[in-house]
Amino acid sequence: MNITNLNPKVDEFLSAAKKWKEEFKKLREIVQDSELTEEFKWKHPCYTLNGKNIVLIHGFKDYCALLFHKGTLLKDPQKILIQQTENVQSARQIRFTNLQEIIEMESTLKAYILEAIEVEKAGLEVKAKEHSEFTIPEELHQKFDELPALKTAFEGLTPGRQRAYILHFSQPKQSKTRESRIMKCIERILIGKGLTDCTCGLSKRMPNCDGSHKNLK
Repeated sequence: MNITNLNPKVDEFLSAAKKWKEEFKKLREIVQDSELTEEFKWKHPCYTLNGKNIVLIHGFKDYCALLFHKGTLLKDPQKILIQQTENVQSARQIRFTNLQEIIEMESTLKAYILEAIEVEKAGLEVKAKEHSEFTIPEELHQKFDELPALKTAFEGLTPGRQRAYILHFSQPKQSKTRESRIMKCIERILIGKGLTDCTCGLSKRMPNCDGSHKNLK
């Protein structure tokens, strides 16, 4: 492990981990055996090359994983890369359910990390789908009919913001949940804000939200 490249926030993350602690430590050790810089983003260890996100360590209830930000560009000879949800375009995961799996796959994981680094160095990019390639959920069409101003505001958003909303609204399987998500975002859309844009004006990461609104009383 590159001990000169240890981020104290990742140390804190590992100390506080109630699940996957040993798995996280091993994954960190594996990723650290590379030229990547250790950072802490989205409340998880993230490894970058010249400021570009390459791989993230994260955990869920049933598994922990390495997430490759440009996973679709990797060759994946072992067929182990997983698309987390059907709407995820670029990122792909390698999942684990115990420490032994990680230990047995160490050489393979290092090879995938090395390839991900080379992909970034080559300047390769994932071609994003146009928002028109995604199906707008019927619940959103209904809201457009009820509120013409909503449709006008939505069409005035950048393609990236439109795409993010469409994916967010389309993910739930139940119509009731899809409609609930739409209702919660109507005000944001009407004022021209994207799904993750700051609306309170206090964020230090404008235009993105950094959670500053939580400090408002």
